[in-house]
Amino acid sequence: MLPPTRDPGSATYSLALVCLGNICRSPMAHVVLEAKLAAGGLGAGVSVASFGTGDWHLGEPMDRRAAATLAAAGYDPTRHRARHVGDGLSLGHDLVLVMDHSNLRDVRRSTSDIDLDRVLMFRSFDPMAGGELAVPDPWYGGQAGFDEVLAIVERTTDALVEALAAR
Repeated sequence: MLPPTRDPGSATYSLALVCLGNICRSPMAHVVLEAKLAAGGLGAGVSVASFGTGDWHLGEPMDRRAAATLAAAGYDPTRHRARHVGDGLSLGHDLVLVMDHSNLRDVRRSTSDIDLDRVLMFRSFDPMAGGELAVPDPWYGGQAGFDEVLAIVERTTDALVEALAAR
């Protein structure tokens, strides 16, 4: 399911995560994925970045509710600063995982030099996704929404790390 590296000689697989503002879903996935890659001994072999399709949060830290949810689960959310797809999304990522269908549409429209076969829904790796491939946006809801996103992210990143380990 993983596309091959763009550079067959590269020892590093480059992965990007994309949501709307890069302050909730994609940074939560970024933090969890990096932690799970490190725990699995794959941290040096996979680079992870995250971006938003909107640019209104550039340079801002993660949403405080997303950060608190991660911290309560033992993750470190402090290093994140929001980035925009124009800040390097198309610069050679082997795989781009988007959080919802509007992100998919926006990435396809805004990055002309990206191989569209390398852009997938994040939940394509979720063993419990069924037919629902969108990660719900918790921004307008309460804590339960952030908890749900973390649960989705953790099980999806487990499957993603397994796929990366197998490649």
